Formats: sequence, C-alpha cells, structure tokens
Amino acid sequence: MSARLKILEHALASMARRKQKNFAIIAVYTLTVATLASILFLTQALRNEAANVLLGAPDLVVQRLLAGHHDLIPKQYAEQIAKLPGVGKVTPRVWGYYYDSLKKVNFTLLGVNDASEPPLLAGHLPTSGRQCALGRGIADTYGVEIGDSLVLVDSKNRTLLYEITGLFSHQSSLLTNDLILLPEAELRRFFALPDSQASDLAVQVYNEQEVSTLAKKIKHQLPDTRPIGKMEILHTYDTVFNWRSGIMLTIFSSALIAFCILAWDKATGISAEEKREIGILKAIGWETSDVLLLKFWEGLAVSLSSFLLGTIIAYLHIFFFGAGVLGPVIQGWSVLFPKFDLTPAIDLYQIFALAGLTIIPYIACTVIPSWKNAVTDPDSVMRS
Repeated sequence: MSARLKILEHALASMARRKQKNFAIIAVYTLTVATLASILFLTQALRNEAANVLLGAPDLVVQRLLAGHHDLIPKQYAEQIAKLPGVGKVTPRVWGYYYDSLKKVNFTLLGVNDASEPPLLAGHLPTSGRQCALGRGIADTYGVEIGDSLVLVDSKNRTLLYEITGLFSHQSSLLTNDLILLPEAELRRFFALPDSQASDLAVQVYNEQEVSTLAKKIKHQLPDTRPIGKMEILHTYDTVFNWRSGIMLTIFSSALIAFCILAWDKATGISAEEKREIGILKAIGWETSDVLLLKFWEGLAVSLSSFLLGTIIAYLHIFFFGAGVLGPVIQGWSVLFPKFDLTPAIDLYQIFALAGLTIIPYIACTVIPSWKNAVTDPDSVMRS
C-alpha cells in the first residue's frame, strides 16, 4: 500500500511540473462535463417539477372539438359524464387567454368558484366581481402588490379596474406565473361567455386504473369531445423535455467528441520530457506495471477532478442561478415564462453514465500510449 501511495505522490508531483498543460486540459474537460451535466440536471428537474404540479390536476379533462379546434363545451355534457360508473365530481371550468398590447405579454385568465384554493403567498382569492389574484410573473411585470389595481380591457373594449387581493407563491410559478384569477361570473362577463357553456370539464375518477376506460366511454358517448388523462399530459411533458434535451445533447456531444480527440492527441503526442521520465523510471528499476499505475493515477486525477468540478458547476448553474444559459432552450421560449427555483432532482444513473463516458476514455487515452513506451527498452526511449 505504501508503494502505491508513493507512486500517487510522484504522479501529483509530476503533474505539478506540467501545471500549465494540465490546467488547460482540466479547463476544457470541466466545461464539457458542466455543459452535459447541466442539460441532464435541468431536464430531470423540469420533469419532476411537472410531475409535482400535475399531482393536483384533474384525472380527466374533457374538451369539445369543433372542426379540429378547441371549442366551448355545453354544461349538460357534465351531467351525462357524471352518470357514468366510476366518475366522481365533474366541474365545468371557465378560462381564456388575454394579450396586453402595451406590455406585449400573454396571460391566462381563470374563473374561480367553490373549488379548492390554490396556494397563495399572501392575501385571498377574489370574492367580488372587481377583485383578482395574480401570479408572480404578472405582479413583477406591472410592479404591483396586494391592494393595488390591475387594468384589463374586456372583449367589448371596456377598460376595467380590478383590486388585487392575492399573490401566488413562488413554489407554484410553473403553473401560476402568468395566471390571473377572477370570479367565474365576472370572467364570463369579461369574455362574453354564455352561462350554458364552459371552457372544459374537470372529471374526477375514483379508480386511476379506469381513466383510459372512462375516456373511451366518454368519447363513444360524446363523439365531439377529447378526453385527456393526467398521465397523457405528464407523458407529453416528458416527451417535450426529452426531445429538447436530446437536441441539446446531440449538439454538445460534438464538444465531447472534440475533447476526446484533444485527449487522444495529448496522450499519443507524449512529450520528449515524459518519454525521458518513463525511461529513467524503467532504468532505476520501476516495473511496467508501476509506470502504468503512475499514468493511471495521473489520468484519474485529471479526469476525476474535472468531472467533480464540472458537476458542481452544473449543479450551481441549474439550482442556484436558475439555468440562465440553457433554461430558455429546454423550457421553451415564451413571452412571460416563469422564473422559479428548481427543486434539485438528480438521477444517479445519468451521473454514472456521464462519468463512464468522460472519465474512462480519458484514462485509457493516458495509459495506452504510456504502455507503449513502458515496454520499450529504456535506453531507446531516452535516446528518442
């Protein structure tokens, strides 16, 4: 054991003598690992965030289609769906989109009724016609707080003033950042929606295993509807995030390939000084296995240090600095996209896979060329 520690000590001393060269390699290596790890961390965190948000989503959302487009659905559809075995509460929902031409942002307006209250940081849900609750993104955009007023223009081009009674918490920003809550009756007046129709229906299903079966029954009974299960929405999130992260990984895999070429060139282009060092070590009695162990320690020190440093940088980039570089690419571009703190979610399988793809090739590129010189006659190596 002491002999191996001495070899490790010699390896570190040898690396210190070539610190500029090793520093350059570590810098490029770290940047490559940090980029790839950032993509993996961000994608996994967004998948977890979406799954957490959808925990409180309806088991089924039923929309009406007209000529292939989402249309208003009659409230009487809710009565027909509620009669199906296994169906619990069926809640008609009213919502719509609003574009502010001055701020050039899109909002989502949702009508509130007796349904469960979303988490608010402060204040309360609107109760009268001229009250509203806002997501944090809207509050930051307009620079308003609870007690201030929000100006909106309705479908009849009337300017309306709403008192802000509540603000959503940052923890719900993925869902509520661009959301404005109004009383359902007021929202119907705002969009001029008839009382007999709703935007969609939220369906409660007692047995999760029967969601797909009930969706087929609803589609058969009401052919102009489109039932969407919670798991379908989650699968869509997974597909979108995997697709975007896959594109990014494909792009940055070229950086990994370029680094592998750099590492191989560095290793195969072993300097005369390193060759002479190997020859001297062999001449004073070092075995070939000792030389290979020396180079193994050198390769492991560089690759492991770079991997750990790159992983730490990626972690800080995603979970402490909001993924400012890669966030817009993976999340998607939006006029008003939520700025929220991601909850750390790391897949250990991805970490080990990334370590295997970055550490092992570099060590191999370091040990193999050294083996060629270690098995050569020391005198020939020093002369060359």
